[in-house]
Amino acid sequence: MKLFEYQAKDAFAERGIPVPRRRLCSSADEVAAAAEALGYPCAVKSQVLRGGRGKAGLVRLVGSPAEARAYGSELLGGALGEAHGVRKVLVEEAVAVDRELYLSITVDPEAATALVLACADGGVEIEELARTAPEKIIRERVDIDAGLMPFQARDVAYALGLEGKLSASFVALLTGLWKTFRDKDAELVEVNPLFVTKADDKGERALVAGDGKLVIDDNSAFRQGGAEPSREYFESDVAYEAAKEGIPYLQFDGDISLMCAGAGLTTVVYDLVNYEGGSVANYLEFGGPNYKKAVRAMELCLVNDPKVILIVTFGTIARADVMADGIAEAIAELKPRCPIVACIRGTGEEQAVETLRTAGLEPLYDTEEAVRKAVAIAKAGGRA
Repeated sequence: MKLFEYQAKDAFAERGIPVPRRRLCSSADEVAAAAEALGYPCAVKSQVLRGGRGKAGLVRLVGSPAEARAYGSELLGGALGEAHGVRKVLVEEAVAVDRELYLSITVDPEAATALVLACADGGVEIEELARTAPEKIIRERVDIDAGLMPFQARDVAYALGLEGKLSASFVALLTGLWKTFRDKDAELVEVNPLFVTKADDKGERALVAGDGKLVIDDNSAFRQGGAEPSREYFESDVAYEAAKEGIPYLQFDGDISLMCAGAGLTTVVYDLVNYEGGSVANYLEFGGPNYKKAVRAMELCLVNDPKVILIVTFGTIARADVMADGIAEAIAELKPRCPIVACIRGTGEEQAVETLRTAGLEPLYDTEEAVRKAVAIAKAGGRA
């Protein structure tokens, strides 16, 4: 589960990682008051679970009360905020920045270790840098049981070109980041950018976490609070409703709604849809423990008003006949206006075929044929 920036920074601060003074706000009035208290200029940062906030206009430096209130109104209740699902805003004091670094800790599944990643070029997408200039990325593997050793933190500091007090500050900061990683059962903890401040009156510089990302292993929810995620964690109402049902759901912007069994099969179907010139509206996991939730699953798909629903399963542990019973029940109860294309293969397949035919569907046996039919229906405007 991804946490918001303000939550990541709270976790950082609890473990001694320097972060800017900040206030969390939920109204334009609170933004204006926070900016006045922190002083100008200050940063107003939308709290959304997405990257590229700056490019999307969701982060801005403001220099006056009027500017703070106006931008707060844009984000909280205005068109800009509504378009990106903004419900909270973090107001932070501005930091006098000399340079920016990148620092993160993640899991290396191949080596079965933790992996510290650092780079002297902060504020960049690390994935893009790994592709274009991999030699710039500093890597330090850390044994999960032994933990981060002081010499490893110093090695990373030296590789970043930090010396003297800055090097010592970095060792302390990376140690705090390691504690966050372990305490929070994290899959990823990231500071990007990590600010190196300009020298103060005494000629000293400091390190400050300019941004924060924290992704917690979903399996550790029982010891990380265990609270059900609230609406603010999701980009849409339907994604939130699906999560409450325990149904994996991804939203896209196409017109073919997918109900598939398994992420691997879904990836294949998604690619086939695009190959045939179609576009996917959403992916909804209809396999595993969700195979008896056909009514709710189809109801969630229909929220997108798709031109066609494409149902594909293949050899899953779920029984095909039980899934077909659920689909027939969903059709009878929901009476969907859009066509449905179904390709259900697996245990009890013969009975599944009869059930679907009784429900008014003509099931297909070939996934590619099913995809082509769904794309053709979508291109025809939802007419079978």
